[in-house]
Amino acid sequence: MPKAIEIENFSYKYPDGTVALSDIALSVEHGQRLALIGPNGAGKSTLLLAMAGFVKGTGKVLINGLQINRKNLKKIRTSLGSCLENPDDQLFMPTLFDDVAFGPLNMGLEPEQVRIRVADALQTVGLAEMADKAPHHLSAGQKRAAAIATILSMAPQIITLDEPDGSLDPKNRNNLIKLLASLHQTLVIATSNMNFAAALADRAVLLDKGRIIADGDAKKIMSDSKLMTEHGLETPNKEMSFLRNLS
Repeated sequence: MPKAIEIENFSYKYPDGTVALSDIALSVEHGQRLALIGPNGAGKSTLLLAMAGFVKGTGKVLINGLQINRKNLKKIRTSLGSCLENPDDQLFMPTLFDDVAFGPLNMGLEPEQVRIRVADALQTVGLAEMADKAPHHLSAGQKRAAAIATILSMAPQIITLDEPDGSLDPKNRNNLIKLLASLHQTLVIATSNMNFAAALADRAVLLDKGRIIADGDAKKIMSDSKLMTEHGLETPNKEMSFLRNLS
């Protein structure tokens, strides 16, 4: 069985020539919860965009064994869903139902299949009663959950999330942790919040200046205070790393 994600010698430069990613080699197994950690500007968001085929560099990126190229891109985007940093970028329809239905409709599913997928996705994220609500009337936490629902309705095997806990208060952050911990998909979460990462990830990849600095057991990497300090990060609160075992 092919790996969920396989990246070989991938490099990417911004149009002005600035190096964003350099010689990235990364393999992600199905079912893994991987935290991409690192300071701002480390290349985390760009790497997620590369996984979804939104940026093209040198090297190879394969999703479920399919190399990202024009021929495979449509199929790849049915198996990998991307949650953007700002949920407002994914919520643009008149109602929440319409937003969550948008992906399945564009996949060519029948109306009844779409209704079932929307209902299941909204139920999963705890927004079943808000299908007819306008997305801009949702709270910050509800918008995060709604953006995830737009991805779940497409039934992907892999979900990438860019700083999903940004701007959330502690209650909504904990709700999001519980939601993500309940999912069975492969998760790749880019975050600079080590407490959030420790609560969810079994593996961590530390990026800085576009390069992979460390890759391995999340608890081991994030508890290395010297390593974290060298790359502008804090070690997580000890109790956070045990939340995974309680979910």
